[in-house]
Amino acid sequence: QVQLVESGGGLVQTGGSLRLSCAASGPGFGSFAMGWFRQAPGGERTEVAKIFDDGSTTYDDPVQGRFTITGDNAKNAVYLQMNSLKPEDTAVYYCYQYIPYYGRAYWGKGTLVTVSS
Repeated sequence: QVQLVESGGGLVQTGGSLRLSCAASGPGFGSFAMGWFRQAPGGERTEVAKIFDDGSTTYDDPVQGRFTITGDNAKNAVYLQMNSLKPEDTAVYYCYQYIPYYGRAYWGKGTLVTVSS
């Protein structure tokens, strides 16, 4: 059973920074990608960033240049450094890991990020 646990959320002022962490446990069997989605109150869950096993990354336009995703294959973990935070970044952030062997993605329970104006 694959389990993901996020940490690092909290309350920060506009312009501040936070670093989210996500640790995956259980049989990885060749993770293809890990990443982050977020869901604001009343909004849809949207992808923020992801990192593939080859180290390549993608970002959603609103966070490009402000957020950085990194991964640690040895620790089976992924991180999201968030800088220059804005109130519109307020959301629950969910970590996921896609494992082709199982043909599905696994999700964490989320961590709340609140950016005050």
